[in-house]
Amino acid sequence: MNKLAVVALGGNALLRGDQKGTIGEQEANAYATAECLVKLLKRDYNIVITHGNGPQVGNIMLGNSAGHKMFGIPEMPMDICVAYSQGFIGYIIEQQLKNVLEKLELDRDIVTIATQVLVNKDDPAFQNPTKPVGPFYSKEEAGLMSRETG
Repeated sequence: MNKLAVVALGGNALLRGDQKGTIGEQEANAYATAECLVKLLKRDYNIVITHGNGPQVGNIMLGNSAGHKMFGIPEMPMDICVAYSQGFIGYIIEQQLKNVLEKLELDRDIVTIATQVLVNKDDPAFQNPTKPVGPFYSKEEAGLMSRETG
């Protein structure tokens, strides 16, 4: 019977602070991560990979904001941006893990699953947020957005 390892990757595992965030950079980072993860597979582990998405969802939200300002494209709410990032991050990890497995002639099934996270609106962490995500707005912009969206 295989053992099980749960591996948690931070969003910075795929997008490093000194990088622009190109798909090539993220694929290369995922490939390097996959090379490390395959060591667990060789030791007869099944693995479950979870990942953060702070840098990626922040970039998606910035793209939404720019698209709205430049072309009037409606901005998507954060939960939709998170789902978008889950899908593409899962795809990148799956793709690069498959590439490493093929290179090593290993055959394993890989599945990507998008999930929802329930956040407690009364969580005390909201009183002093320390990890901003997405665009910053002036007081005037925030007021206008609040009036427009309720």
